[in-house]
Amino acid sequence: MSANTPLFAEADTLYGQMKATCQQDWHDYTHHPFVQGLADGTLPETCFRHYLQQDYLFLIHFARAYSLAVYKADNLEEMRFASKSVDGILSEMTLHLDYCREWGLSEQDVISLPEARSNMAYTRYVLERGMAGDILDLYMALSPCAVGYAEIGFRLKNDPNTLREGNPYWKWIETYGGEEFQEGAKAQIEKLDQLATTRYNPGRMDSLAQIFREATRLEIGFWQMGLDCSF
Repeated sequence: MSANTPLFAEADTLYGQMKATCQQDWHDYTHHPFVQGLADGTLPETCFRHYLQQDYLFLIHFARAYSLAVYKADNLEEMRFASKSVDGILSEMTLHLDYCREWGLSEQDVISLPEARSNMAYTRYVLERGMAGDILDLYMALSPCAVGYAEIGFRLKNDPNTLREGNPYWKWIETYGGEEFQEGAKAQIEKLDQLATTRYNPGRMDSLAQIFREATRLEIGFWQMGLDCSF
């Protein structure tokens, strides 16, 4: 791979191996009609607003999951990494509210919305895997979102077929395809490999792949929830 190739494209990382175990699910997630609607600007704005509101509620539980990683950590370096992730998500939530206001959604509009069932299923699954397993299980459950969004953003931002001018979702694409989220995804992939040096053995492959696959399928459900405006 060249120096300009994103780490998520590497096949020999643990993350790359996980994607290889669920290629169809991964494609269905990263090329979902919701994502394609972002790319060509055809996604109905009501669907995007519904997604934005649910995504804020999602981030609350994602911050809780990384807080759980602090508890699950075995050393200070792992604790600092998880704590930095919590801080990053809390900062992202502030930016998320600013972005919601651009779409005519107040903070009260966002926090008063009921949590959709697909949102609840996904976030509670991640937390349950983290509580029942070790920190590698937890990070595996987090990775389809933590890395997948950056992968989607990178692809859309660099695809010449993506609508730029006049696309109401171009800012979203630029955000997740931008350097900050790409660096965050790289750090997550490297953390998985680092954790694997002491916690992975071939006997864990099936269980870790199942976690990754289930989280990916729950991501598909989250996009569909946005597309259907469902609760």
